Amino acid sequence: MMQQGALQDIGKLFLKLGLIAFGGPAAHIAMMRDEVVRKRNWMTDSHFLDLVGATNLIPGPNSSELAIHLGKEKGGWKGLLIAGLCFILPAVFITLGFAYLYKNYGHLPEIQPFIYGIKPAIIAIILSAVYPLAKTALKSDFLIFIGILALTASFLGLNEILILFGCGFSALIVTCFQTNKNQLNSFLPLSLVTVSHTKLFFIFLKIGSILYGSGYVLFAFLDSELVQTGFLPRQTLIDAIAVGQFTPGPVFSSVTFIGYQMNGGMGALVATIGIFLPSFVFVALLNPMVKKMRDSRLFGAFLDAVNVASVALIVAICVTMGRASVTDWRTVAIMFTSLIVVFGFRKINSVWVVLGGSLLGYLLSLL
Repeated sequence: MMQQGALQDIGKLFLKLGLIAFGGPAAHIAMMRDEVVRKRNWMTDSHFLDLVGATNLIPGPNSSELAIHLGKEKGGWKGLLIAGLCFILPAVFITLGFAYLYKNYGHLPEIQPFIYGIKPAIIAIILSAVYPLAKTALKSDFLIFIGILALTASFLGLNEILILFGCGFSALIVTCFQTNKNQLNSFLPLSLVTVSHTKLFFIFLKIGSILYGSGYVLFAFLDSELVQTGFLPRQTLIDAIAVGQFTPGPVFSSVTFIGYQMNGGMGALVATIGIFLPSFVFVALLNPMVKKMRDSRLFGAFLDAVNVASVALIVAICVTMGRASVTDWRTVAIMFTSLIVVFGFRKINSVWVVLGGSLLGYLLSLL
């Protein structure tokens, strides 16, 4: 009965997040931390941060993989599946609806006035989560130095995975010397080898298996794999990017839109399974290793540094989002109003901040 109750809680939580989590991985992580650490006390900030760090070490959509991790922690293997599916499927079905309208009517509905204020509000939500995570992660002067180094490297445009692994291995080597160790256990990134039944499935399976980074990196892969090879018009990819930006849940659900345009409902199904399947496999393999890494002095140091680098990358994303979306007095007003709400009223649900930002954006855009 207790297990059944836990699975129901997992399903309800991640179905809700799948319906309201706008703004990309950094915002999703902030909302998940708010729900599982602050509201439900399922785990500590420290363990949540370990899972964030571990998620950044594997390819695929980070927020979806974090949801899968959290489901596994709370409800075992059934929880892993329920959390992942409940978080992913709402975005898939919403995107499928837009894909149908686009294919049959040739354009997307006008949504810009409503998303005008969402991104400034989301910046406030991310900052409200980064602050306690940073306090947890920055446990020593060395880790503060690692964080500054990671943030600087990110602003200089260094690849995210190089930053994460570079910080991790640097801390591992320093700890090794400090403890007079002469050997290091090897750390190999996980990989997936599989055989596809269709070319479309293989394309998205390959992308889901090797892609590190944000949704913008995903779109670069899609351009290379589909547009430049003549499978997809560039305008369709641009419209898919727009759909990914204004629907809740993982940005990777954009591939559902693309698959539908390429091969109808079966194309949408094949593309969606291909892009998300590796995430379930990777997390299933990695999750049992997280506690072992934490219990090891050497790999604990590696994980500490990766956690700090992860926080630094979230801060860098926040700054980048700010430059792109806070561009006039209206968006400045929305962001500061949202900051006052999230820091002054800690118990308020993130969804109200998102909806409030959207409403303010719509009203101010009329001025």
